[in-house]
Amino acid sequence: MTRLTSGQIQGKRLFLSSQKTGVAVNTILPEAALHALELTPKVTEKHYFWDGQQQIDIAIGSWRRRLAKLFELATVDGAHPHRFRDTFAVELLLSGVPIERVSILLGHQSVRITEKHYAPWVPSRQEQLEADLTNASKNDPLISTSNEVHGRDTTNRLLVTSSFHSAISGGAGGNRTHA
Repeated sequence: MTRLTSGQIQGKRLFLSSQKTGVAVNTILPEAALHALELTPKVTEKHYFWDGQQQIDIAIGSWRRRLAKLFELATVDGAHPHRFRDTFAVELLLSGVPIERVSILLGHQSVRITEKHYAPWVPSRQEQLEADLTNASKNDPLISTSNEVHGRDTTNRLLVTSSFHSAISGGAGGNRTHA
């Protein structure tokens, strides 16, 4: 955000590109953020937080140090600038926004990247997993309606296909069909 220019804001919409991937991202800014930017004196007519002349890495480092001091004064342990992005993503997920949409807003090239970092924060995913397990147990022949577990007749064991043991035909594939 150090490079933010007034041209990237059009009405309530913010246009950026992901720093790592260059993927174009646009989002709607909340009124409070727009108001804060209006009150923020720009460093230049165009730039909010950078003069456009200094090497960008130096400007980013300067802002990192300022934020570190702010986090220290606010006694926020383990804080870093990227935490704002993490909070943005987690709050969206906790409010029910699908992970595919959060992935787009974060500028990830693949939803798998988003899942890798944020899947634990998707409450609907855990709820769905629990519902799936509940439904699966209802159909399990080993569990009766009285929730008693019955022993299985092991005299007729499941036959494993030869492909499970044969390195020639791929090995370790096995047969996943229930007997």
